Amino acid sequence: MARDPHVSLSRRERQIMDIMYRLGQATAQEVRDSLEDPPSYSAVRAHLRVLEEKEHLRHRWDGPRHLFEPIVSRERARRSALKSLLRNFFDDSHEEMIAALIENSAGDLSDLELKKLARMIEQARKEGR
Repeated sequence: MARDPHVSLSRRERQIMDIMYRLGQATAQEVRDSLEDPPSYSAVRAHLRVLEEKEHLRHRWDGPRHLFEPIVSRERARRSALKSLLRNFFDDSHEEMIAALIENSAGDLSDLELKKLARMIEQARKEGR
């Protein structure tokens, strides 16, 4: 299975994987219909084949068509993407990454969300993380 999900994916491959996670399973045409500014059907099929080779997807026959589904769980891909962001954009600084997230969404966070974040920080402190 792919060691570091999402890290080795192109922008279009990440878009396709996001669609696959949202739909759970899909045909090439369903993926194409879900893409903004979609490439040709054969290009979508090529991307799906590459994602299979990278062990992010698998397919099975559903009558005359291939039905694709993710191999890598959404949660595992999410953790991998966060690790990649942390390493590539924040020099492995959790503080800088969290600060950027808070600054970026400061006006959008409710008091309840801010309190929940404060509780999570306090819990992490207690657990020695």
